[in-house]
Amino acid sequence: MNGEVSIPVVDLADPAGPNSVRSDLLAAYSNVGFAYLVGHEISEDLIGRVFEASRRFHNMPMARKLAIELNHIHRGYIAIGTSTDRNSDLAHITKPNQSASFIMMREAGPQDADVQSGAYLAGPNQWPELDGFREVLEEYNSAMVDLASRVIDMFARVLGDDGGVIARAFETPTTWLRLLHYPPATGADKELYGSAPHVDFGAITILAQDDVGGLQVQTVEGEWIDVPHRAGALVMNTGEMLRRWSNGRLLATPHRVINRSGRERYSCPFFFDPNVDTVVKPLPSCIDDSPPKTIEPVEYGTWLRNELQAGYARHSTPNT
Repeated sequence: MNGEVSIPVVDLADPAGPNSVRSDLLAAYSNVGFAYLVGHEISEDLIGRVFEASRRFHNMPMARKLAIELNHIHRGYIAIGTSTDRNSDLAHITKPNQSASFIMMREAGPQDADVQSGAYLAGPNQWPELDGFREVLEEYNSAMVDLASRVIDMFARVLGDDGGVIARAFETPTTWLRLLHYPPATGADKELYGSAPHVDFGAITILAQDDVGGLQVQTVEGEWIDVPHRAGALVMNTGEMLRRWSNGRLLATPHRVINRSGRERYSCPFFFDPNVDTVVKPLPSCIDDSPPKTIEPVEYGTWLRNELQAGYARHSTPNT
């Protein structure tokens, strides 16, 4: 491990004020791509209840979990060994991820505009028969949407987005809350990961993790460093869409999970991404070279579909 690199801390409640926070964000995400968030106002009680809900869900009989198996709009239960990071070129990945998860996305009923227009992945969530589960997840999801909205506004200001491009992309965001369970790894198979090396394909990810450990990020020098649990902090990283908006100024940092602790590992990542119709390209304020060097534009929904089809068998069949 490279002992000279560490995960920075960004205090969203920095008494020095918002300019100081934005300066810290720029430093953290242009140099490391990961940071601990403190001063985030998400209560420890709420986080604890989400972890308890996750443990209860993952301890349910398999038949009950499979009753809400992942569907074509990417909601429900993902069993261990059913997702593989095939699009990753960060490692020789031949085996599926050794993790199970439950996924909820933005709740969209029949009258929702995205459902009416047939937008990719729009629709309702699948819920297990588990008392109180839906209520606590919806409470946490709402709190995370509020937090992520604040953070994405800070990034827009950091990048000089005076035209409101990023704000419009998140008027109806693509959101995901995932309850992950990693059983302890057995043996020393170097091709077997809890989560194989990858970069996140969206904008920002905000993670609550237990104290088991296993999350690692790759530095710009290529070394893997640990991201241990830090009391009172969430872990946030920037993804591919912010890298593109910033014209490479912000990083989409490779990361992985290897759980060799001998203990069960639980984590709860929340993904905050643009609407699927958003065309993401470098902001005018981020094109400052002569001649200008820019990253090619992509439609987020097309990018997302490609990623899901590569990683999940459920999305690799027609009409999914």
